[in-house]
Amino acid sequence: MEQLIEGAGNLGIKLSARHIEQFKLYYRELIDWNSRVNLTAITDYSEVQVKHFLDSLTVTQVLSRQDLRSPDFRIMDVGTGAGFPGVPLKILYPEPELVLLEPTAKKTAFLQHISDRLKLQNVEVLNSTAEEAGHLPPYRERFNLVLSRAVATLPALAELTLPFCSIGGRLVAQKKGEIEEELGRAERAILTLGGRLSRVKRIDLTEFSDVRHLVIIDKIDATPDKYPRRPGIPKKRPL
Repeated sequence: MEQLIEGAGNLGIKLSARHIEQFKLYYRELIDWNSRVNLTAITDYSEVQVKHFLDSLTVTQVLSRQDLRSPDFRIMDVGTGAGFPGVPLKILYPEPELVLLEPTAKKTAFLQHISDRLKLQNVEVLNSTAEEAGHLPPYRERFNLVLSRAVATLPALAELTLPFCSIGGRLVAQKKGEIEEELGRAERAILTLGGRLSRVKRIDLTEFSDVRHLVIIDKIDATPDKYPRRPGIPKKRPL
């Protein structure tokens, strides 16, 4: 795990021996399950360390370490897939509550399995679409932090994620490439859904060959009841 250790160090994170063992186990289980369930196209040991594990940990650059050490801090990872970025963040900071939202049943089976194997506490795996879960009282506007990685363009993503943010909470969306145009197109959606663009942080690490950003959106007002719209509509007809 040398690449992960070095990359995490460049983020100001010192991984313990226990962290390393958990990440090794995560990798082994990911590859084993991937032979039966389509979890990821990235399977090379070095690439998983950088493109999945390290990439997930970049979200710590815009989060409060005090919050991440609080059991009262609630996090939702929307469209988490094989657990990114939520599970690596949970390995590093085990205290907060984490909900992993994933609509594909086979992937949620893996998420439950890996949570058990890693002995992660206070984790809920939710097999649902964001459009449906966003209207359920236990999840609507209940989270201090919502995370999302490679789920949708920002106009659609705002509708899929901001309904989960409590007022005063925030969304952190991981994005690749140049995003100025995408930000411009998302302005109306963010405002409509009760959000406000706070800032965009560029991630500059030598481990990444491409441009990566963290888009931080603050939740400043309640999301209107009619959002999110029914499954599939936010992506087909973004606000």
